[in-house]
Amino acid sequence: MKNLKKRLQQGETLHGCWLNTGSSLTAEIVGLAGFDWVLIDLEHGAGSEKDVLYQLQALEHTATAAIVRVESSESQRIHRVLDMGAEGVMCPKILNPAGAQKLVQGLHYPPFGGRGVAKMVRATGFGAHFQDYYEQSRANILGIAQIETVEVLNHLDEVAATDGVDVLFIGPADLSMELGIFGQFDHPRFLEAVRETVNAAQKAGKATGILFFNTDEYNAYHALGIRFIACGSDATFVAEGARTMAKKLDHLRSSQN
Repeated sequence: MKNLKKRLQQGETLHGCWLNTGSSLTAEIVGLAGFDWVLIDLEHGAGSEKDVLYQLQALEHTATAAIVRVESSESQRIHRVLDMGAEGVMCPKILNPAGAQKLVQGLHYPPFGGRGVAKMVRATGFGAHFQDYYEQSRANILGIAQIETVEVLNHLDEVAATDGVDVLFIGPADLSMELGIFGQFDHPRFLEAVRETVNAAQKAGKATGILFFNTDEYNAYHALGIRFIACGSDATFVAEGARTMAKKLDHLRSSQN
């Protein structure tokens, strides 16, 4: 484990990005780039659970912690990625306290949750250090609830207060869509929802996170109290780099005529 949860609890601002190509190579490249954490996306990403394993292996020798976004809060989905070695789990569309509790049940072993026990898995060194993993897992595994619906805005305090939920992570695209202001991240209603989320998290001693793709937004979100910050994705980095190079070559070709 790479102390991600402890660093967040100590008030650090932690930087991450999305991995949505399903590639172990781009995972390794991004892991070596200097991010504090990355999120392997099983909800919208191109990869499968098998690809998650390869990406976790690629990230192992980097300083970057690996989080996985599962498709739902079903315990089996959560168990699988934790057994593979994920250091945290993000669950989309948490609607209410019951949904938050369901996430936590999948994250932790009894008596704090209902996670199934398997010793011969990658997370425990295939049984070599199960006891250490078991004893430290509650202090190390990061639980992230996504805030991206109108319904959850009515339950922010209860979700934030759920023991085992460590981060309220705002999903800007889905939340703005639900609010009827898709993509208008400077709209007063969206900003109000962000402030409400941050306030609920702070009251409960938890962190708030968000994903954006323009670094110009960094200062505004940081000023609001957001400390778990994601910007960009492996697919974005490749696409932007490719477009930039193609434009440069086109310009050079034109200059020869």
